[in-house]
Amino acid sequence: MKKLNAASFAAVFILGYLFWLLITGQIIAIFSGTASGQILIAGVVVCAVVAFFSAGFFIHEKAFHLLNPMRLVMFLGYCICIFPIELIKANVVMAVRALSPKLDIKPGIVKVPVDLKSEYAQAMLANSITLTPGTVTVDIAEDTEEDGRTYFYIHWIEVETEEPEEAGEKIKGTMERALRRVWE
Repeated sequence: MKKLNAASFAAVFILGYLFWLLITGQIIAIFSGTASGQILIAGVVVCAVVAFFSAGFFIHEKAFHLLNPMRLVMFLGYCICIFPIELIKANVVMAVRALSPKLDIKPGIVKVPVDLKSEYAQAMLANSITLTPGTVTVDIAEDTEEDGRTYFYIHWIEVETEEPEEAGEKIKGTMERALRRVWE
């Protein structure tokens, strides 16, 4: 756990309160002038308590890291363009495989090198890989004995190659490069 600071608290509080306003329908009520004071105050209290206890766990070293306009644009580009394209490609491959008369698969676990240093980038890449059909990130390990690189162990439904670099290129696609620009 990182030390709680004002920026981390503020970031979690603001994000939490915006989410509170969305799920309670108060954003529309604020603009129409019919907002409930009790719901707004309850949101402040709940979000302040949540921010106090969780900000040290969830926030990047720089609490407003994604508020840098270029990083935010790159993050949105990843979420709107890059990841959906990789997702569609993986879905098409899995659909073809599932609909073929002969289910010819070669499942296995491959060790894939990852050149991301940020824990946020690693977590986002691992989750993106897991969300694409045919792959599941099983473990993230730092191999300090060999070269100090981080490796993902990925269950791949169709192991096309066991060579780590080549397997990494096939599985990660363009996602790793895009996440490096966002988080590092």
